[in-house]
Amino acid sequence: MAARSIWKGSISFGLVNIPIQVFSATHKEDYTSFNQLCENGHKIKYKKWCPVEEREVLWSEIKKGYEIAKNQYVVIEKEDIEKIKLKTTNTVEVKEFIDSEDFDPIFIEKNYYVGPDPGKKKSETSSKAYSLFVKILNETKKIAIGKVVLRDKEQLVALRAYQRGLVMHQLKYLDEIRPMDEIGGLDSPQKIDAKELSLGKSLVENLTTEKFDPGQYSDAYAKELEKLIEAKSKGQEVTSRNEEERAEETTDILEALKASLKVKTKPTPPSAAPAPPPHGLSWIRPARPRRLPPIPAPIRIRPQILLPASSAPTVYSDRWPIRRRSRTVPTPS
Repeated sequence: MAARSIWKGSISFGLVNIPIQVFSATHKEDYTSFNQLCENGHKIKYKKWCPVEEREVLWSEIKKGYEIAKNQYVVIEKEDIEKIKLKTTNTVEVKEFIDSEDFDPIFIEKNYYVGPDPGKKKSETSSKAYSLFVKILNETKKIAIGKVVLRDKEQLVALRAYQRGLVMHQLKYLDEIRPMDEIGGLDSPQKIDAKELSLGKSLVENLTTEKFDPGQYSDAYAKELEKLIEAKSKGQEVTSRNEEERAEETTDILEALKASLKVKTKPTPPSAAPAPPPHGLSWIRPARPRRLPPIPAPIRIRPQILLPASSAPTVYSDRWPIRRRSRTVPTPS
């Protein structure tokens, strides 16, 4: 099934205009997104509640507000938003080109595929212009930096040649990236022993592969959770797995490196590795993960798939710098 575009527009640089269409580059079947149920297994709902008036607030009564001081808000009306709303031009306006080695991936927030848009008349000119742009970026090893209005917000984006086409990275602004100076323990660099450095490089060399194969990696937790849900839906008993032993803190780096060199061997090259699992990725054509089997009718009538609090996963999220924006907040008079 062909992918459906989520946005159509054009890439503009100089006097060149290239019609494009944008597609989502990722998909995720989230097995950790649980519904919250009452003790009888019914899905619960949340109400909009005013704690001052002690009443439920209808959706039509809700307004947007910005807190300028504790319990003091500036109300922003819909008309106010319309006045500053950015004009949607459906154009990715390229501002500059940078060397690919200068591109820092910490700025990346989302990824999109960009394909040519032949239009209703199926014009070959647009496809040729797209192919030319891809070839230019490939041969010059450049990345295009530009701006585009998506969902009423001005986004900073990077266009990069990827395989046979383009990928567009939605980027964060510089002021959205926390400075590294906030991390403690970086002010006083430790003295590195020459033997430790040499052994460390040898260990890295032993673990270096000729080509990165992402297909050999998969989300083990998602697989185990899928098995857990399937077993619970069939009324099977779930046995807990033994916890892995925690690695002891390294006290002698030199001895630890020597021991690692004896144990670790060079990874199996991708060509000799076994076939990737169904959930694995592929550089050429990513395969969709296997869907969860349908839950039997009795479970569908009254779902009671619950996990104990102790087995709930701890989810961490990581959030790259182009420009610094100042932000001032008015104070009440």
